[in-house]
Amino acid sequence: MTHPAAPTPVQVTLEDIGTPLQQVTFVVVDLETTGGLTAGAAITEFGAVKVRGGEVLGEFQTLVDPGGPIPAQIQVLTGITTAMVIGAPRIEEVLPSFLEFARGSVLVAHNAPFDVGFLKAAAAQTGHAWPGFPVVDTVKLARRVVTRDEAPNHKLSTLAGLFHATTTPEHRALADARATVDVLHALLGRLGPLGITHLEDLATAADPVPADVRRKRTLADGLPDAPGVYLFRGPKDEVLYVGTSTSLRKRVRSYFTAAEKRGRMREMVRIALGVTPVVCATRLEAQVRELRLIAQHNPRYNRRSRMPERMPWVRLTVEPFPRLSVVREVVEGATHLGPFASRAAAQSAVEALQDTFAVRRCAGKLPAIPRAGAAACHLAEIGRCSAPCVRTASAPGYATEVEDLRAAMTGDPSRVVVEHAQRIAALIDRERYEEAATVRDRLSAYLRGAARVQRLAPLARIAELCAARRTDEGGWELVLVRHGRLATTALVPPRTDPAPAIASLRATAEHVPPPIAPAPAGHPEEADLILGWLGSPGVRLVSLSEPWALPVRSAAAWADPAAAIAGIAPLPDPRAEPVVRVPGTDVVGAA
Repeated sequence: MTHPAAPTPVQVTLEDIGTPLQQVTFVVVDLETTGGLTAGAAITEFGAVKVRGGEVLGEFQTLVDPGGPIPAQIQVLTGITTAMVIGAPRIEEVLPSFLEFARGSVLVAHNAPFDVGFLKAAAAQTGHAWPGFPVVDTVKLARRVVTRDEAPNHKLSTLAGLFHATTTPEHRALADARATVDVLHALLGRLGPLGITHLEDLATAADPVPADVRRKRTLADGLPDAPGVYLFRGPKDEVLYVGTSTSLRKRVRSYFTAAEKRGRMREMVRIALGVTPVVCATRLEAQVRELRLIAQHNPRYNRRSRMPERMPWVRLTVEPFPRLSVVREVVEGATHLGPFASRAAAQSAVEALQDTFAVRRCAGKLPAIPRAGAAACHLAEIGRCSAPCVRTASAPGYATEVEDLRAAMTGDPSRVVVEHAQRIAALIDRERYEEAATVRDRLSAYLRGAARVQRLAPLARIAELCAARRTDEGGWELVLVRHGRLATTALVPPRTDPAPAIASLRATAEHVPPPIAPAPAGHPEEADLILGWLGSPGVRLVSLSEPWALPVRSAAAWADPAAAIAGIAPLPDPRAEPVVRVPGTDVVGAA
């Protein structure tokens, strides 16, 4: 592949590290209303204070005519009477002024859902589009850093007293907004040592994240907002975990928030000392690099895609009396099924085939001519083995059964599907549902293995395949595959002739020696990813080696790249699982 595994140097910008809180403009708002619900209640007073870096930039205050009388209990609570709001501006006049005052800021309120809910309702009522302000709720922040030992509750009056606010809340909008400003600054002071130092941190500041995990958030500083692979590293530069994302910065940041609920990942973050980014040109390259890095480093916190060399296959052995065996590698000349995700899955496929075909189940090699005095084992006595140990290899019965078995492994699953469907139906009729489920699971394991080998084997045989797909920007994504392994990939900018890039890809791509069929040259999951990409909309073949022999497109043919690629038929969808419908029955088998 063309991109080195070493991390790419990144120029850190404000876009990368976020906006420091001292540079954020907050508008702290408080409303007084005629009731507690937006339905049937209206705003009677606005109060707002604009602050940045601890400095007050401006204030906004006005009474609002709610269009009706103020309930008596509200008058007692707030001191705002119906007489006071007669002649005050209506909400249609006040809201545009407030929206202009708060433009480009972060809204802050104590119990923000209440105030913001009334503001959104007023915007809908007056026909104004809601600007989508970022919102900070000081109640949620207080719950994060103020314990019950310090304050019995998180009411504004309680917190104002705790933090010695310069203004006492009195259920009047501007006074309460001023008190909330002091509470906000005090809360931000407590959140700073916990790693809440930027605007982006406030979005998850109220999450129940342990302080030691949150402090590790600085590991994401400077990571690029680009597709690629990230490696969490621990002591002695050990690779703890490998992942991939379309945005490295956003994905790594999520590990330090409540969005990450996996206990193992929390444990990993506590150990981690750094994060290494590997920027990739395309999403496919990132996915492939992730698989290869997991296989290379075997990180202890990755669970999938580790040790691909241990993925088991089912082999029909090459000997006078072949048998089925679960193996770790393929060999030349033998028939294989798989690979499987686990040995248990491979064994289930073996049992499905053994239940269908009368091949021997015993281990060890048998001579072509049975030894004198040879006797069948107990499996033959109970009808679970064809007893080749007491017959010669030239006997037609066993050889025929082996050929039928080989056909089921390489292309025709109908006999396996029919016999298992009949067995399942019979068990269900006798209400032996657990046994029916076992038979079903064996059939499913076999079909998955058969489908996978039929998908991977053709790709593994192709010495070189080049394909292209239009990018959203109008350029080309080029992919070169050799024997099922991604040899290289590149992006061609818009309005650029791809022919030189294709020639360069073919000249500099990784050399991939032919593997032993049907295994691909790379990780089986890598071949699955490649097949998925080849089957995606818009992919066109550029060149294909033997046995299909589609010639490389010439530079002249690429003079109009859109016309050249559009003229090549798309690949059939390799992701479609084979579906087997048995004639004369209602049985359908799919991997």
